[in-house]
Amino acid sequence: MKANELKKGTVFQMDGQNILIKHIQVQSPSSRSGSTLYKMKGQNIATRQKYERSFKGDEVVGEVDFVRRPVQWLYRDSDGCTFMDSENYEQHIVAEELIDEELPYITEGLEGIYALIADGVLLGIELPTTVVMEITECSPGIKGASASARSKPATLSTGLVVQVPEYLTKGELIKINSETGEYMSRAN
Repeated sequence: MKANELKKGTVFQMDGQNILIKHIQVQSPSSRSGSTLYKMKGQNIATRQKYERSFKGDEVVGEVDFVRRPVQWLYRDSDGCTFMDSENYEQHIVAEELIDEELPYITEGLEGIYALIADGVLLGIELPTTVVMEITECSPGIKGASASARSKPATLSTGLVVQVPEYLTKGELIKINSETGEYMSRAN
């Protein structure tokens, strides 16, 4: 598999390590002869260490066979986070450290979560791009504030803090981009 074919949520093998990609930044060449660079940020699945490296688009990386299964979040305890396969009802436990970037976006009943499983082991999870969350704490809404006006911090039901327009108030449901952590719109 070539580096330019990798996507967020893919697992690849490099130097004997299985790496789960959490973020990809594409850097275009600055000169005609330059090549596009793909800066990968991820995590070593076995050691949970952060992994960061840039690849040229045609660089070859090892493929890891894994399956994407639809799952539902069940609960969190001292063992980690438990997810249930939506089709065969198998339960999978994953350590919190492995999904620490995704945890602030997981709410009860969230649909569209996929588990990445290899050899019966849950390697990581993939969230839907958009999640709906409730504002639990923010300064009062300002009447007459326009959508393009200033923003204010709002705390959501999971403890995640995002910048939202001034006119939003506590109790409102909003859409958040789970990849960037940014406010998108009110949820209807």
